[in-house]
Amino acid sequence: MVLFQAKFSFQRRVKLAQTLWLLSWLSVLVGCLTFGVGIFLKVQLWIHNEVMDNNSAHAVPNTVITAGLVGILLSIYAGKISHDSLDVAKYQRWKSYMSPFFCLSILSCFVCLAALVLSVAMRGPLEESLKIGIRNGIRFYKDTDTPGRCFQKRSMDKLQMEFQCCGNNHYKDWFEVQWISNRYLDFSSKEVKDRIKSNVDGRYLMDSVPFSCCNPNSPRPCIQMQLTNNSAHYSYNYQTDELNIWIRGCREALLSYYTGIMATNGAAVTLSFLLQASVLISLRYLQTSMDKISGPDDVEAETDGFLLEKGIAETVNTALEKTKALFQSNQVETAEGSAEAGGS
Repeated sequence: MVLFQAKFSFQRRVKLAQTLWLLSWLSVLVGCLTFGVGIFLKVQLWIHNEVMDNNSAHAVPNTVITAGLVGILLSIYAGKISHDSLDVAKYQRWKSYMSPFFCLSILSCFVCLAALVLSVAMRGPLEESLKIGIRNGIRFYKDTDTPGRCFQKRSMDKLQMEFQCCGNNHYKDWFEVQWISNRYLDFSSKEVKDRIKSNVDGRYLMDSVPFSCCNPNSPRPCIQMQLTNNSAHYSYNYQTDELNIWIRGCREALLSYYTGIMATNGAAVTLSFLLQASVLISLRYLQTSMDKISGPDDVEAETDGFLLEKGIAETVNTALEKTKALFQSNQVETAEGSAEAGGS
């Protein structure tokens, strides 16, 4: 049973070819946009890779970049076919390439859908990766002399200043770790000795944060030491003076930033998918209507166009049988070649 059959006169075929040409170049432009936003997300993930626990989030930009690049190439190809379809002699050269093109186009649509699903599904793993990565950044902040960790202080300071955040979930995360290196502590000082002895793990803990947590919008000089001690500072109440340092955690800030970029990626991929599907449908109608034209004398004849010559189930079964037969023929040829080699 033929699905979605339609009649095409010469004028309708011309309009279909023109529409296909326009859709193809719109798809090229959207493919460039998709490729660009994928590259942008890839670069941003790479920039903050030091505060991430793993690289699983890179699956999103990789898929988006692939979808954009494949969409560009296939759309250029479709635009060329639509341009040559008005000349029967030129169109005949493309007929043998139609089946591989449709297979690649369908695969490209699935890649777009995969990129869209990943853009939504990767939020949870990204949040967990940021949570662990930023926690390690805070933990190793003091290890400026340790190979492999010497960059953590710079990374955390840049991150907190750029995204106007402090700590992992909250600025109090800095209270739970010793973020000042022992080389900068005076162990002959009674205060330092008492603070270290008061801690079970022998760490120098205090209610303070690095300078990068300071809010430049604060009307007073930044208070970053003894944040919870109101008596240590004049006219100060740590529960109300929230402008002094950034309150929002860096995990939340980075997650919000990347979620926004992924939403943009998802929108671009969705638009690319819709345009590629439109190009695929239009080209299929053009192909089936042009296949009925045998020569220049039949150009103005009315022909039938359709999407599927058989039902969906029959089409899938036929495709599977052809694929199976192709693999079987390849196996037979391989076996015959091995037998000939053994006989010689």
